[in-house]
Amino acid sequence: MNNSILELSTLPSKKKLGEPYLKLQLEAKTIALLPLKQAQEVIVIPAKRITQIPNMASHIWGLLNQRNRVFWGIDLANLLGLKPISPNLQQYNIAIIRVEEMSLGLIINEIQGVLRFNIDEIQSPLGVVSTNLAPYLKGCILDNSEVLLVLDPEAIINN
Repeated sequence: MNNSILELSTLPSKKKLGEPYLKLQLEAKTIALLPLKQAQEVIVIPAKRITQIPNMASHIWGLLNQRNRVFWGIDLANLLGLKPISPNLQQYNIAIIRVEEMSLGLIINEIQGVLRFNIDEIQSPLGVVSTNLAPYLKGCILDNSEVLLVLDPEAIINN
């Protein structure tokens, strides 16, 4: 019994593991990280569940109804100035984010799981990514020569 207690006490704390982030593929070579604490849920929905609203900005696709909640669905890549998601798909991947009392559905190409990084690994995005991305980022992380964009959910919702 004592050995089990010793083994448990030597496990690394969550702080050493880093904060969890949802890994999102926006374009073929563009990966973004969404803080998991602000991601409510991830869903795959048929295209017909998005109610289009005319005369909206091109990144705003329409309204979604999920669990008796209605919220906006936006094309995250398009908002960030990247290649928009094809409007002709049969279904879409959506990460629902929540900041305070506001929720928003981020329509994305692919959800690739969860990664952990320490906050001190986040660097300034200035000089690393284009200036149109910077207002929506907390920073970026260089991981194995790959630039991972760390999204700022509050900036995205307040757009």
